[in-house]
Amino acid sequence: MTIGSSPRAARFSRAAVCCSVVCVMGALAIASHPEGVGGSVEVGAQDAKSSQEPASLYRSGTQVRPRAGAPRVPRDVSAVAWVVADARSGEVLAAHNAHRKLPPASTLKTLFALTVLPRLPAGLQHTVTSKELAGIGEGSSLVGVQENRTYRVADLWRGVFLSSGNDAVRVLASLNGGWRATTEQMQDKARALGAHDTHVVSPDGYDARGQVSSAFDLAVFGRAGLRNAEFAGYCATATAKFPANRGWGYGIQNTNRLLTGAGVDRYPGLIGIKNGYTTNAGNTLVAAAERGGRTLVVTVMRPRSGVGFAVYEEARSLLDWGFRAAGRVEPVGSLLPPRPAAAPQPRSASSPPAREKDRATAPGWSEAGVIAGAAAVGAAAVALFLRLRGRPQPGD
Repeated sequence: MTIGSSPRAARFSRAAVCCSVVCVMGALAIASHPEGVGGSVEVGAQDAKSSQEPASLYRSGTQVRPRAGAPRVPRDVSAVAWVVADARSGEVLAAHNAHRKLPPASTLKTLFALTVLPRLPAGLQHTVTSKELAGIGEGSSLVGVQENRTYRVADLWRGVFLSSGNDAVRVLASLNGGWRATTEQMQDKARALGAHDTHVVSPDGYDARGQVSSAFDLAVFGRAGLRNAEFAGYCATATAKFPANRGWGYGIQNTNRLLTGAGVDRYPGLIGIKNGYTTNAGNTLVAAAERGGRTLVVTVMRPRSGVGFAVYEEARSLLDWGFRAAGRVEPVGSLLPPRPAAAPQPRSASSPPAREKDRATAPGWSEAGVIAGAAAVGAAAVALFLRLRGRPQPGD
């Protein structure tokens, strides 16, 4: 018996074959081009940005990326190195020789405080010994700590922040485990913050062979300090009393002239942070101010103009510029430490690479499931065709 085929059956045959081919081709396309399902994986904006920052900040000279209408960076700044940054976001608005390694003087006490403050309760009382006051460098600034007298840790911190007292630093370092241990802890803290220009030899900032930091690193320390409530409170204190004989005390005043207005105009909105001076370092300053809901941190290292109080006036110019320029310049870098690279996820030998696997599957479907589903649809179409072909059709 010869089996014939009607025109309608022929149409079903063609439809079934086409359906099968389309389904299989679609499945193969999904398997071959996973972007069509899951979308591509892009590098995060911060990762891309971080990879560009060092090239800019490590260049010598002034680095700034102004938009239209941005004010010019002040030309009267003679400092060897300086940085202007947003204290909240960490964005560097402009910089000059940001990573040049220079002696930091007492601005290194910012790193000392960041390291030791969390380790010593403010209310702890301690009686000072003569051994703890040994080794203070000649010509050091002192707050007047005396042996056999009992002080609270909070008193000693005011001696550090206001009077830049190297005697107070010595006692606090002794309470922290000693001079050498504190030096090592400070070095570790600097690395953890991404401050790789800093080499600590003397925790009080006293001139020591090989001791250096940079305008960038000091800005990192200043920003981190403002995020610590105790640090922020001490560095913003203009005057205080320091303990003396028989329960009496004497007044001490912050040596940061922009905060107190001693010899220069006080800067509106100033909230610290720390100044310093040694013969080798010259004048250094880490300053922060708040205006209109924005907080800026500025570092100035070794002005060369020869003008009295130049470090304060140049910091003033940079703060003024920063508040005008905020939102009108592209950042040239960031004070934030680089984001660590993500560790690769372990996978079995039979698993596809993680990147392809994540992108190649639709929600709730694996790649194998997609192909199997397409094949099932094709098989059903063929079965339907065969069934229809064997059924008597009207008019046959």
